[in-house]
Amino acid sequence: RAKSSPAVSGGSGGSSLYFSETPPPLPLNPWDVVLCVSGTIISCENAIVVAIILYTPAFRTPMFLLIGSLATADLLAGLGLIFHFAFVYCIRSQAVNLITVGLLVTSFTASVGSLLAITIDRYLSLYNALTYYSERTVTRTYIMLIITWGISICFGLLPIMGWNCLKDSSTCSIVKPLTKNNLIILSISFFMVFAMMLQLYAQICKIVCRHAQQIALQRHFLATSHYVTTRKGISTLAVILGTFASCWLPFAIYCLLGDYTYPALYTYMTVLPATYNSMINPVIYAFRNQEIQKVLWTICCGCISSTMPFRSRSPSDV
Repeated sequence: RAKSSPAVSGGSGGSSLYFSETPPPLPLNPWDVVLCVSGTIISCENAIVVAIILYTPAFRTPMFLLIGSLATADLLAGLGLIFHFAFVYCIRSQAVNLITVGLLVTSFTASVGSLLAITIDRYLSLYNALTYYSERTVTRTYIMLIITWGISICFGLLPIMGWNCLKDSSTCSIVKPLTKNNLIILSISFFMVFAMMLQLYAQICKIVCRHAQQIALQRHFLATSHYVTTRKGISTLAVILGTFASCWLPFAIYCLLGDYTYPALYTYMTVLPATYNSMINPVIYAFRNQEIQKVLWTICCGCISSTMPFRSRSPSDV
């Protein structure tokens, strides 16, 4: 049987993922290595997206601001996984590990919140298509970003400010040093966000169906290209929701049902897919976007002029 690592701590009858204490040196846990490798891939992918958005003045629209927020959150999540590995096996400081878990909570919460903000933006771009490109949209985008990151930072500060289980191990969750109540709040928040995304997705489908009926009645008077791209955007959104659910639901459910005495294997098996969502997000949102592809080609081989104009796109095109 494989030996446990510094990332695993024992309980009465089991063990759990460890972020805080400083156990004696032990061989590397393969699960921790996989998480570190995942964090490295996540960081590289999302660093490219963030750099492209910052590099390109044309990417200052609300749509790309939200994508940039998602990429920034996922970048911090990847860095947090790397720092966790380094601090557990190299530095082993309780205070530093508290900061690391706070960073992970903040970044993953901001990632989920950014996905909700993007979904809201896509819904409003269809529901209020005539007024979407206005100053109100820019203001609304900044408000959503402030709320998303404000809530995420507050959640991340909780274990650092003292809401942890370092003094009472009986209150620990499957992810130390987070308390069971803390993790339950995070899980319930996730289910609320997921329910809102499903509701918005259902409303988007209704709007598309209504548009399709209008096109059928006025086929000779209205162009269909806009609605083709709208359908493409909705199919992309379906992929996003499916990916989001498959990545996060196992961990969110286990957070509600699991206990710190359960084997650490269960925690690793559910938290690893959750990290994959941050790995998949840049592929779905950024690298499939034609404007971002043009910038990538420009940076890599200079085969496209960096001054070439970009076509204005709606969120449903992404």
